Amino acid sequence: MSEQVIPAVSVLDLVPVRTGQSSVQAVAASMSLARRADELGYRRYWFAEHHNMPAVASTAPPVLIAAAAARTSRIRVGSGGVMLPNHAPLIVAEQFAALEAVAPGRVDLGIGRAPGSDPVITQLLRRSGTTSEVDQFPQHITDILKLVGPEGATVRFTSGGEYDVHATPAATGVPDVWLLGSSDYSATLAAAYGLPYVFANHFAGDGLERAMELYRSQFQPTENNPAPRSFITANVVAAPTQEEADARALPQLRQFARLRTNKPMRAMETVDEALAAPSDPLEQSMIDQNRARWFVGTGPDVAGALRDFAARYDVEEVMISPAAGAYASEPLDATLGREQTLELLIGALR
Repeated sequence: MSEQVIPAVSVLDLVPVRTGQSSVQAVAASMSLARRADELGYRRYWFAEHHNMPAVASTAPPVLIAAAAARTSRIRVGSGGVMLPNHAPLIVAEQFAALEAVAPGRVDLGIGRAPGSDPVITQLLRRSGTTSEVDQFPQHITDILKLVGPEGATVRFTSGGEYDVHATPAATGVPDVWLLGSSDYSATLAAAYGLPYVFANHFAGDGLERAMELYRSQFQPTENNPAPRSFITANVVAAPTQEEADARALPQLRQFARLRTNKPMRAMETVDEALAAPSDPLEQSMIDQNRARWFVGTGPDVAGALRDFAARYDVEEVMISPAAGAYASEPLDATLGREQTLELLIGALR
């Protein structure tokens, strides 16, 4: 891919919750951001799935997708992703078949293998052992692919009888199914199933090059996907100056460091709080390590770096997680730093 090619850009939203902010305000801010992404020409807007985290309100992607679909008209909406070990395949298929009926031709079903939380939450979600559900991941993907289609799936009993199952009574279209991951396993599974693949670089940058090579070299064409399709996620903060970009990146960087060093999680700090409380040496080392993988700077600088990033890994799309923090003085029901990131980036790419 030439460095002159302008990559398409999409958005991954974890619906961050900052100090003093309610879930109502955090969701309102994300809905506003989805509308702005639609207006600006972003390709997709996906919601992640995380549970029982003080700084993340993206617990139910299908609900948030429906809300975003109702507030947008063009952008594709989807999950980044539904963590399949947490859910029965039929429920996932029903939810996304319904979403496809709500927003025909605009729905993406991104599927992940990780539980997205701790073992206690996983037990509460499924009431079953986590290992058995992870082991059944490939079969559950097959089940979903059949269930969301117009033909549905057929259950065959050992007695010889059959039972037809449909995720929706009369489907005229199906969501676009993507496999998410950050390992060789996810890359080879996506290739074997002939599915589009997303590498979750925003939280796990190691192994990116090998995963993409495995996916492309082992890809098995299907009718819906005759050639491999892939994109990469990235943490991005854009601001009018490098100084502001660095400041707005700090709350999320510190949150990542707290997670990696097993410190108690809490609501996302404001920029003011993060600047006022210096990190200890271990936390700072984690911040520096993560910061090296992020794209933080002015709009033109970030746009140029993302072009190079897309060219290096031969993808024509990058999904950004807009990781800009908020100042304490900014409205609680808005997300000015994240919106600024979207505006400055798309303006510089055009």
